[in-house]
Amino acid sequence: MGDEKVKNEAMEIMGLFQVLPRLVVFDLDYTLWPFYCECRSKNEKPSMYPQAKGIMHAFKDKGVNVAIASRSPTPDVANAFLQKLEIKSMFVAQEIFSSWTHKTEHFQKINRKTAVPYNEMLFFDDENRNIQAVSKMGVTSILVGKGVNLGALRQGLSEFVKNSASVEKNKEQWRKFSKEPGSSKSDAQ
Repeated sequence: MGDEKVKNEAMEIMGLFQVLPRLVVFDLDYTLWPFYCECRSKNEKPSMYPQAKGIMHAFKDKGVNVAIASRSPTPDVANAFLQKLEIKSMFVAQEIFSSWTHKTEHFQKINRKTAVPYNEMLFFDDENRNIQAVSKMGVTSILVGKGVNLGALRQGLSEFVKNSASVEKNKEQWRKFSKEPGSSKSDAQ
């Protein structure tokens, strides 16, 4: 399936959801492309998973920003590949550095650069430890098996909508609570 066809199908899927994330963050190795950067030479010609590029273009066309969070120990290779694939300019933030923090540091930097709250982000990664750590920050996080594809997109948007609804429900409960007699906020008034 070509990039344009994937993009159109991804846009149809996005059209089914009332709420979209403000920022979608992608890992690189085994999420956007089927290899580890540190095992490759920056002189090679890289390739992406078949549906990844179309999905990223669909997000951009829908007005959703995209970013990268990668723990690659070879950011020079990763950046060379992003350049060769002609996608480097798509990303509003590119945090590519080796880390033992399971990407929490990457997300803190992305949050500072973009000012997008964690609960308005969607993240795709192939490592469960990263998914677990970033989920605890409030980011909707999706584990991918063989790269980002339309199935992962559908799952990610479904989870994002479910999480958004629960955040809104909690905000509404807090508003009700703060207006009740005996709550510290209403007592102070």
